[in-house]
Amino acid sequence: MDINNLIRDNIKTLKPYVSARDEFKEFSSDLIFLDANENPFDNGVNRYPDPFQITLKSKLSEIKNISIDNILLGNGSDEILDLIIRVFCEPNADNIITLPPTYGMYEVLANTNAVEIKSVMLNDNFQPDISAILDKADTNSKILFLCSPNNPTANSLKAGIVEELLKSFQGIVVIDEAYIDFSNEASWLGRLNEFPNLIVTQTLSKAFGMAGIRLGVCYASKKIISTLNRIKPPYNINALTQQKALDRLLDIGIVKTEIATILNERDKLIQELSEVNFINKVYPSDANFILIKVDDAYKRYNQLLENGIVVRNRTHQPNCKNCLRFTVGTAIENNTLIKTLKNIQ
Repeated sequence: MDINNLIRDNIKTLKPYVSARDEFKEFSSDLIFLDANENPFDNGVNRYPDPFQITLKSKLSEIKNISIDNILLGNGSDEILDLIIRVFCEPNADNIITLPPTYGMYEVLANTNAVEIKSVMLNDNFQPDISAILDKADTNSKILFLCSPNNPTANSLKAGIVEELLKSFQGIVVIDEAYIDFSNEASWLGRLNEFPNLIVTQTLSKAFGMAGIRLGVCYASKKIISTLNRIKPPYNINALTQQKALDRLLDIGIVKTEIATILNERDKLIQELSEVNFINKVYPSDANFILIKVDDAYKRYNQLLENGIVVRNRTHQPNCKNCLRFTVGTAIENNTLIKTLKNIQ
């Protein structure tokens, strides 16, 4: 597959913005910087941040065993997803394929960019229907979005199905791995070199506990990364975000301990939820949340809210009638949830 054929023509010829730090990449306290119209008085953040995030990417490269050339950072995963759509989808001409029930921002971003959405429902086991997807695709289907583990269903997509789609779909396949750190399934990062049309997105918002700094990560071929960089805002990752993210990555042992604790709490929560009389089904989870089916989602949602517990009502999502989604909290929060569920009528 020639990725160049999938890129919009105007993006291929676009002249990217060149910032002051693009022209002069070195940094030393011995230098006098009079090139970027910054306030010269040092307060820790008076200079523009590294637009290439070299130090942060180097640490990610070490942890993930991926070359820096295959990494792009975004102001949250949503910025990355938006960049992907803008690079590959011609407004009012091309389309993306989504697999409901799934993450709602794919649809929002497509609508924002005037890109048609073709939806193919996941099957009853919340797995992709390969034949239906390929039948729905046409020559203008540029991107297939796969969320694994999927939100809101919490399950991982089967590797054999994903591999078949990577081989058969004649466009970009984006695998959104926001929750991969909670899954026993392997990340698709390890197979990045096998599929030129593969893009993997991850985030520091979930397992790494950095939702407040808004940092998303994109892994793809050097060709795709360089193209995305052409339209990326010049200083999209601020200095405070870069430093906080780096500090967290340097404490990877603590992150792993927290993940293990969340997984242990998830298992206990699943067991307790199965004993609540109005919960009809507890779905398997590869994420840090659990999808359940209750007798009346609106009633149970409001009862929990009245008791000071905020969950997510997913009953409006396809194949999720009367479903609620619970994030795995601390042991105290989870115990309070279970106690409340067992006490309400």
